[in-house]
Amino acid sequence: MRYHPMIYQALGYIEAHLEEEVKLEDAAAAAGFSMYHFHRIFQEQVGISVTDYIRSRRLASASALLLYSNEDIIQIAFRSRFESQEAFTRAFKKEYGMPPGRYRKMMGSVQQSMEKREENTNMSEHGKVKGWILSGSDPSHYEMGIDRETVHMGKVSGYLRSLSATSETQFATIMQQFKSDKYKGERIKLSAFIQAEKVSDFAGLWMRVDNATGDTIQFDNMSDRPIQGTLPWNLYSIVLDVPADSVSISFGVLLTGQGKVWMDSFSFETVDARTPSTNMHIGGEMRDEPENLSFEE
Repeated sequence: MRYHPMIYQALGYIEAHLEEEVKLEDAAAAAGFSMYHFHRIFQEQVGISVTDYIRSRRLASASALLLYSNEDIIQIAFRSRFESQEAFTRAFKKEYGMPPGRYRKMMGSVQQSMEKREENTNMSEHGKVKGWILSGSDPSHYEMGIDRETVHMGKVSGYLRSLSATSETQFATIMQQFKSDKYKGERIKLSAFIQAEKVSDFAGLWMRVDNATGDTIQFDNMSDRPIQGTLPWNLYSIVLDVPADSVSISFGVLLTGQGKVWMDSFSFETVDARTPSTNMHIGGEMRDEPENLSFEE
């Protein structure tokens, strides 16, 4: 069974209530599951338990508040739904390796140093992200980078935003490419968390499998289920087969037209045939002869 769209609803509910009490039975109801199935399927799809996910999201939001606001730590603790500053400190230290006060001081200094360095960096070096390249039809109209204020988990997220795009025909992608050897003969699922802001046309996760002659043999860019407008963090996935004659796998996030998207926690996993493929080139059985050539049928 394909559970992902249901988990999408649950994640949306959680994001909307991060600074409120999140009742797990309400999150389960948003997904259309019983409590028992909700916990099991959430763990299976997201990779961690519901409780751990909510705690990590709240701590990530708290880390941004520590760096980009002047709120007292105790206020941030209460906003993050901790009963005391001591409980918040214990959880934060476990997640980030240091107490919140030290994190604010240390990472704040690091952030200031990076901002000064960026001011003195020439434009040819601006927007570089290790392992990722900026491509597409009009990459000069877009920018990719690292964001420490809007984060999903951990300390940073990646982003792709429009700088001067004016048309829905213009697009860019933040992407990578690697050899397919590890996954040949397998069905794989690519997942990532994405947040969107004022996406005018569409954005989406994408993945492509190519053979030795450069032909695309599997592809999906979520154009049939686009990310549009302004949306909170949620989990998106693509499932493709990797045939034996494949040589490379390309993937990333694309943005068409105006807007901005953040991304985090990309992952690859092998799945079995019970997980439906999202390949956009899947076709039916080839007919023996052409039909309806006059369009009258």
